[in-house]
Amino acid sequence: MVRKPEGPLRKGWTTGACATAATRAAWQALLSGTFPDPVTITLPRGETPSFALVKAEKGDGWARASVIKDAGDDPDVTHGAEIVATLRIGKPGAGISFHAGDGVGTITKPGLPLPPGEAAINPKPREMMVGQITELYEKFGATPDVEIEISIPGGQEIATKTWNGRLGIVGGLSVLGTTGIVIPFSCSAWIHSIHRGIDVARATGRIHVAGATGKTSEAAIRAFYGLPEEAILDMGDFVGGMLKYLRKNPVEFVSIAGGFAKLVKLAQGHLDLHSSRSQVDFDRLAETVKLSGGSSDLQDQTRCANTAKQVLELCQAANVDIADTIARQASESARATLDGASAVEILVTDREGRIIARHGVGDFDRFKPVTSA
Repeated sequence: MVRKPEGPLRKGWTTGACATAATRAAWQALLSGTFPDPVTITLPRGETPSFALVKAEKGDGWARASVIKDAGDDPDVTHGAEIVATLRIGKPGAGISFHAGDGVGTITKPGLPLPPGEAAINPKPREMMVGQITELYEKFGATPDVEIEISIPGGQEIATKTWNGRLGIVGGLSVLGTTGIVIPFSCSAWIHSIHRGIDVARATGRIHVAGATGKTSEAAIRAFYGLPEEAILDMGDFVGGMLKYLRKNPVEFVSIAGGFAKLVKLAQGHLDLHSSRSQVDFDRLAETVKLSGGSSDLQDQTRCANTAKQVLELCQAANVDIADTIARQASESARATLDGASAVEILVTDREGRIIARHGVGDFDRFKPVTSA
């Protein structure tokens, strides 16, 4: 995760807002013969940003406009991407339809806000674009029979840096954004993807999903259970975002895998595991060492330790199984957040991806792990 810079951060615009601006410009060109440049739109909360056009092309029955996405100071993978809207006059009575152009994905799995086969243009951006179409056709006295194709050149390659593949969105990016505004480092897109992953898992009948704090623990949990990619949730540091959504949208069984330091934080009640938003309490960790059978000297060493990794190594050298205690405490924290909605287990991994502790509730054997812990 990119480190948040110091000082005030500049907000940006979502792909949905950019697509809406390009759509308005192309539609106005179809109706009036001229492109507004810059083009101004109204966002759901009343903001009225303006966008400079990159493309402004039209022909017989069609028009195309594009803008460059500015995500502000957010480390958004689509920052700088060109968002293109191509509009074509449709058959009378056909209404407004949406289509995926080059670099925009198509939905292939149930569980997302739109059904399989639809362009991955989310409902709120569609609503925003329909609003612009409606406003202008009323102004110019036209009929709203139009095909809207959104494309993002290079979007298929950019999509490999997102979680679209796991969500069953193939061929490119999604057009997202509920407010039209990107709040820098809000992490809302990440948490949104976790939620959509849960939705897809439920819709495809999966009763077991797993969240991991990083690539090493993800590889460990996948190998342990032989889980397919779509059963893995891109949890990262947002264990709370995953568990709270599962509380309202449960599956039968959830596994949480992570390194020792991250799961110490969960054991201590933190639901956001990022280093800038939660810290290990070494006094509390010393109490955990005591619960694990550690000596007074080991407890004192824990209080003075620099890292959780150091504590793990001290305990391992003293044959004190603190990882097992942390797994148990982390499972208790997760269960409290889930409030009985799903059975949960914790798997603690080391830096090499070996599972060094496993604890939780649930009929684990029914899920047929490939190896034994």
